[in-house]
Amino acid sequence: MVLKWSRARKRYERQGLLVEEQALEKAEEECLADSEVRERRREREAVRREELDRQYVWEFAVRVRELFPACPEGRETAIAEHACQKYSGRVGRSAPAKGLDEEAVRLAVIAHIRHRETDYDRLLARGYDRREARAGVEAAVRQVLRRWEVQE
Repeated sequence: MVLKWSRARKRYERQGLLVEEQALEKAEEECLADSEVRERRREREAVRREELDRQYVWEFAVRVRELFPACPEGRETAIAEHACQKYSGRVGRSAPAKGLDEEAVRLAVIAHIRHRETDYDRLLARGYDRREARAGVEAAVRQVLRRWEVQE
């Protein structure tokens, strides 16, 4: 181990490890030898994760349909795909949503209704802040929710 005195912290700090040249060369050779195996494993895992994600979006859509049976045909898929988009930070990527929690699914549906069934986006474009815009469309969102919850 290589240590160096830090004047700022007034102590020795680890700077790294001393490695013999032969050991470094051997490690590089071993790494190159199994690089193809690791690449194939990475590709298989990517395909597996993609399939798991498709399955999760499908299950989320089924849950939307269960909770909102009068939702227009095909909307459950659009809601699920949008809410569950990877790396989006949306409710569909949260832990409760992954457990298909009723409240998490409901929040995703509310967000969809707010954007697709109301003037919410127009209000935002006119300069309303999010809180004001949400308050302005709250009654319309509740009305659509009630319609979608009841099988006609």
